[in-house]
Parts: sequence; C-alpha cells; structure tokens
Amino acid sequence: QVQLVESGGGLVQPRGSLRLSCAASGSIFTVNSMGWYRQAPGKERELVAAISSAGSTNYADSAKARFTISRDNAKNTVYLQMNSLKPEDTAVYYCTAELRTTGTWSFVRYWGQGTQVTVPS
Repeated sequence: QVQLVESGGGLVQPRGSLRLSCAASGSIFTVNSMGWYRQAPGKERELVAAISSAGSTNYADSAKARFTISRDNAKNTVYLQMNSLKPEDTAVYYCTAELRTTGTWSFVRYWGQGTQVTVPS
C-alpha cells in the first residue's frame, strides 16, 4: 500500500508565499517522476509542475518564474515553493508520483488527497 500525504496548504494573501510538501510512503521500491497538479472550481485538473528522478523540471506557463518544484529522493518527498501568489492560483493542489512498489515490475501513478490553497481577491 502506498500513501501520498500533502501538507502546507492554506489561506494566503495576494503576493504571499506557501510551500507545499508531499511525502510518499509504503512499500516503495523506486520513484520515477513526481509532480503537482491543481484543480479550481469548475475547471479541469491541470499540471502545475513536475520533476524527474534526475531533477529535470517542467512547469506550466502560469507557474514559471513564481513556483519552484524540488524533491528529496531519500525521503520520497516533493515540494512546491509558491511565491507571488495570485487569486487565480486558488485551487486544490494534488501531489502525484509515478513509482514501483516492491515485488512489482510496472510503474503506477499515485495521487494524494489534495490540499486547498486559497488566495483571496
């Protein structure tokens, strides 16, 4: 069994900062990519940022220059530092990880339960 547990969401004023964390735990053999998606009310879930096991990163245009994704491979943890937050960043943020569990050969994508980020207008 694998769990992804997010933390760090909350209410922040415009131009403020938040740091999201997500730790993967369970019978994990190896973790490939990790990332963050978000879903605003009435909208589809969208990629915010992703990071490979080697550290290569990919950002949505809306996140470039404001957000930074990083990871600690020893802890199977991914972070999202969000600066200069805007009301349009308000959404539920979901952590995701593509990983192999012990005794298996396939990579499977897992999702966290989501954490709310609210930036009032």
